[in-house]
Amino acid sequence: MKKVLIIGATGTIGGAVRQTLLNDTDNQLTLFARSASRLNTSDRETVLAGDVTKDSDLDKAIAGQDAVFVALSGNLGQFAKKIVAAMDRNNVSRLLFITSMGIYDEIPASVGASGNLSSNSMLRSYREAADVVEGSDLNYTVIRPGWFTNGPVDYEITKKGEPFGGHDVSISSIADFVKNAIADDSYYSHDSVGLNTK
Repeated sequence: MKKVLIIGATGTIGGAVRQTLLNDTDNQLTLFARSASRLNTSDRETVLAGDVTKDSDLDKAIAGQDAVFVALSGNLGQFAKKIVAAMDRNNVSRLLFITSMGIYDEIPASVGASGNLSSNSMLRSYREAADVVEGSDLNYTVIRPGWFTNGPVDYEITKKGEPFGGHDVSISSIADFVKNAIADDSYYSHDSVGLNTK
């Protein structure tokens, strides 16, 4: 049994990871979100409403956790800096951070090279966040999913430096990968992985 913090618990990916961990593990979950009050929780969950830019909110959420999962949108570079610093302060090392495919220009033309950072400035904050996480001393895994779809668990993993394998990935596949990475601290440790449907 591990204590897992989900930052961005009300989002699509945060919600899917939450449900998978509740269904498939005995982990204790802390759900952190700006509008956390709208969440209905089980007896294995604690809800914290908070702001990811406030150190005091992050310290309260991160202290005592075994793993931190982050699925946010917005100013991701700033958010990553705040989260990494709070994890350092609270001696929590396992970080799983959702970014996006294309941040290393790793999407081949056959998949759609227009989705790469060099063609899509929207990815800049995702790349900034990945750089912050990868530059940290944490036991991190950066997760770069394809476009989200509804479908079964069915995915392949590519590593940083390898071409991305496909355009889409199911939300359930992302949640499955996160579940495995929480269960095993060495699972793609200090790595940046792409997830796409097989």
